[in-house]
Amino acid sequence: MPVRKRLRAEKLRGGLIIGREVIVLEQAESTNDVITQMAAGDWPEGLCVFAEHQNAGRGQRGNEWESASGKGLWFSILLRPKLEVEESARLTMWVAQTIAQTLQDEFHLSAAVQPPNDVYIGDRKIAGVLVEMRAQPGAHHVAVVGIGLNVNHAPGDFSEELRGRATSVAIVRRSQLDRNVIALGLLRALDRTYTELFAAEL
Repeated sequence: MPVRKRLRAEKLRGGLIIGREVIVLEQAESTNDVITQMAAGDWPEGLCVFAEHQNAGRGQRGNEWESASGKGLWFSILLRPKLEVEESARLTMWVAQTIAQTLQDEFHLSAAVQPPNDVYIGDRKIAGVLVEMRAQPGAHHVAVVGIGLNVNHAPGDFSEELRGRATSVAIVRRSQLDRNVIALGLLRALDRTYTELFAAEL
């Protein structure tokens, strides 16, 4: 049976930093762009913006990221890490490793990081990370962490170009899952590890 539950912000809020504020949009050009605009306001570090669909999701090197509506997790996080801009690769690796570990620990999937920013199961991509950092004079720099994770895709949900090299949680497990469950597990893992590794203050 298809799992059609929508993402619910109230189910995802929590965490010491990441996830203490969560917004779910029906549609966005790119959640990274949304967070970048919001970063100029008074939004707290750890703000997460999810979109049920992205019109212009993107990956590394300007590549397009396909965001099938209601099928995956497409979201971005506002962070102010204790890092210099040139160290942004550390954030990318941390996020990718946390995604892979969460898929292994909670869903028993043999996920592995393919540097610099992708997560694979076997020879097929299941997730990607895009980190964009901006210098802030006299303050901690702003990092926007974008995550795309394929959850309830069937093979036909991918374009013909990607069908042979992409996968999803549902394809590997042969069953669909409530995306809220995966999102909450991932946010909790990210919050715990970010607090240990990069948090400027608690």
